[in-house]
Amino acid sequence: MMPPSGCAAATLAGVRHPSRRRLLGATAGLAMAARAGAALAQARAPGAELRLGAIYPFSGPLALLGDESFRGLELAVEARNEAGGVQGRPLRLMKAEATEASQASDAVRRFTGADKAAEKVAALFGSCASPLSFAATQAAELVGMPFFELGAIADSITTRGFRYLFRACPRGEDFAALGLRVARELLPAQWQQPLSGLRAAILHEDGLYGQSVATAQEAGLQGQAALLGRFAYTPGGQDLAALLPRLRAADVQLLLHTGHASEVLLLFRAMKDLGWRPRMVLGSGGGYALADTAQALGPALEGVLNVDVPPYASAGRAGEEARQVAESYRLKYGHDPRSAHSLANYAGARLFLEAMHRAGGMEKERLRAAVLAFELDEAHAPFGWPADFDETGQNRRMRPVLSQWQGGRLVAVLPENFALARPRAEMG
Repeated sequence: MMPPSGCAAATLAGVRHPSRRRLLGATAGLAMAARAGAALAQARAPGAELRLGAIYPFSGPLALLGDESFRGLELAVEARNEAGGVQGRPLRLMKAEATEASQASDAVRRFTGADKAAEKVAALFGSCASPLSFAATQAAELVGMPFFELGAIADSITTRGFRYLFRACPRGEDFAALGLRVARELLPAQWQQPLSGLRAAILHEDGLYGQSVATAQEAGLQGQAALLGRFAYTPGGQDLAALLPRLRAADVQLLLHTGHASEVLLLFRAMKDLGWRPRMVLGSGGGYALADTAQALGPALEGVLNVDVPPYASAGRAGEEARQVAESYRLKYGHDPRSAHSLANYAGARLFLEAMHRAGGMEKERLRAAVLAFELDEAHAPFGWPADFDETGQNRRMRPVLSQWQGGRLVAVLPENFALARPRAEMG
């Protein structure tokens, strides 16, 4: 695939790295959409400041991941402004707090309602967490507002027939597929034992996020490995420790875990209290990617594998570009990035901002057409993030990466074009 017209080989047109700086309603829904359309006229006026809504969790258990994700979007917007904005218009981010689904829906109404013209936006970005995205994208679709999802991975988000929802990041089934490769191929080979004898268990938070990954993992291992079962716990993890004695009694070798950062901490502390741990823990997602988690757990996290977005510590051009973003992050925020989710939101936002720029207008059908027509192969994509959006709005080219905590940092180990180190077979 050739790079898009007007693009340099390694970058998107008009963008450089930052410096410092399904229809849902009937009559009621149509009426609401009409009111919102009129209210958005100011936000979308030619030559005016182009306002974009950003919906993330900035407090509660997902605060750190939410803020880190927002920072990636913020850096991308600053970079785009430095390059002349979108369609010649400067961009301005409008933040909204959402720690639960109802707040996410309320945030959409705040940005699209007719009561506060100063807060009207042309499009929405978010949202880090699948329950928040599921609610926010439904509210946005109801009023015909384009929503660009940068980090929530539950498969069900893009299976509802929505027209103005677009997602840059991989889905839960993509996370599960790479985890299954690890369980079926990598670890049996390194441990020199047949897959049929590998004793595994699946542990997950019982929400959209955990269910999305764990259901696919279970289907992929059933009848192949010696699978003890799939164990769900209440989000928050208060009942998590009660499951561990069963895993120890079964002598589980591989534990596949999908949970949030606070639940990762509870899991490892419960394993320590029990005096047991499996041979390998394979995480899925942001809960295993935060530097704060590594600091809290110390050596206990060494060797743990994680399927997630590409980390800053990657090989090749993707890694070099990531290091440039990390430097800009440090200049703006005064410390190192706290997870690769700032990089993922930055990369995904770059794709969408470029598609918006090419749309030739901010009407929702123009935006949809521009996103669906926008393609980038891996060789020409920033940070190795390709773009090819299907009719559901899902980026079907983007895949997660396998990383491992080695020497106190999270480094890419699979696939080979991202790998900065070889995967180790053991924890510790």
